[in-house]
Amino acid sequence: MSTFTLDTATSRATPTPVPGKRMTVPALRARKAAGKTEQPIVMLTAYTMRMAQLLDPHCDLLLVGDSLGQVIYGLPSTVPVTLDMMCAHGAAVVRGSWHSLVAVDMPFGSYEASPQQAFDSASRVMKETGCAAVKLEGGAAMAETIAFLSQRGIPVIGHVGLTPQAVNMLGGYGARGRSEAEAAKILADAQAVADAGAFAIVVEGVLEDIATQVTREVAPPVIGIGASAKCDGQVLVTEDMLGLFERTPRFVKRYDDLAARIVAAVETYAGEVRGRSFPTADQTYRPKPA
Repeated sequence: MSTFTLDTATSRATPTPVPGKRMTVPALRARKAAGKTEQPIVMLTAYTMRMAQLLDPHCDLLLVGDSLGQVIYGLPSTVPVTLDMMCAHGAAVVRGSWHSLVAVDMPFGSYEASPQQAFDSASRVMKETGCAAVKLEGGAAMAETIAFLSQRGIPVIGHVGLTPQAVNMLGGYGARGRSEAEAAKILADAQAVADAGAFAIVVEGVLEDIATQVTREVAPPVIGIGASAKCDGQVLVTEDMLGLFERTPRFVKRYDDLAARIVAAVETYAGEVRGRSFPTADQTYRPKPA
């Protein structure tokens, strides 16, 4: 049950405690039984407290993705993202949510060297944010690390297919699995991650039939992005699906055009300021009548 309150005199954040129980790792894992998921998992990215508040009632899982490097910081890729960034934004998202399970991405360079390095980084993330799980990229090469973390009480979401942290090795963000060898590797990676103990797996940017096959063959829920409607759930970058950027990846459906609406609102504000029609009496302070 959420019990926190914030002083509304000093903060715009005014979460109202809502009776209920936060989604748990076992509950999410149990969504898939006998290879089928009757209720697909709804997952979106969140990087700030306020966005978490707005998304939380409608999602099962909020991902504090390292995509914040591009979305929040304007970086060219996720590679420069740091643990400090992930911890700061992860803590904000946890504070802004009460229902969704919150998972935080492990940034590039924080887990690849060894299982011990991964544990040190993941334990810091969980301590400083209060999140319930971490996500890391990589297939069979990361199986030992996933097992190491899972056996020590750190729930892990795997990530196979297009792995953005490896963009320099992949040579771009194109769909994966177009060759037989690459398709076989994706399937093998997903199975290795599942066998290692990941409680869910993100499958990104792969041919639809491969995503469908992965979903059918592995035990944990498979969450697709640029994958297949037959996956056990879906995830998108929230700012993409809300239309906050001019460029929209092919696999994204734009559910709104918030960029245009924000521009229109700011244009109206700027005109009123320049025309001295804002502020009005409703937005200014005057002496109270005697």
